[in-house]
Amino acid sequence: MLVKKACEYFKGKDIDFNLNLTLEDIKDQYTMDFIVNAMEKTNTAKQITFEIVESEGIESFTEVSNFIKKVKKLGCKIAIDDFGTGYSNFEYIIKLDVDYIKIDGSLIKNIHQSKDLEIIVKTISNIAKEFDIKTVAEFVANEHIYNKVKELNIDYSQGYFFDKPLKYEDIV
Repeated sequence: MLVKKACEYFKGKDIDFNLNLTLEDIKDQYTMDFIVNAMEKTNTAKQITFEIVESEGIESFTEVSNFIKKVKKLGCKIAIDDFGTGYSNFEYIIKLDVDYIKIDGSLIKNIHQSKDLEIIVKTISNIAKEFDIKTVAEFVANEHIYNKVKELNIDYSQGYFFDKPLKYEDIV
């Protein structure tokens, strides 16, 4: 229902939006049909970036790859969310045609105080650049963190430094 409401809300607006999907969502044909139907009815596919929640290993590259190909044909973009945690590996960015890597907040929140975290994030960013994939730093909570991720050539940042999450009632 969230997908349907989001598509209806953003229909006809010049605003891009992101939707998180789990691997279970992608594997569920009913869910995928519902999402494609909602995008087609509202003509919002080109506004959507699907964030694949990367909390567990992607064991079925074929299913995920087929999903990515299908929604990219419709105009959607793809992000790997929480990259750098759990079973993350660079094979995902080689095998899957992703547009963004969202670098997990656990690697970002103390990056301005840890050379080790800086090296890890810099490596992720450099590899992403080689594959022409944009990077997003999650959990940018203050100016020190923001300046560090800018220094590391991260393309985008998100977090409390920019704004706090809003309730639905506050944006409609």
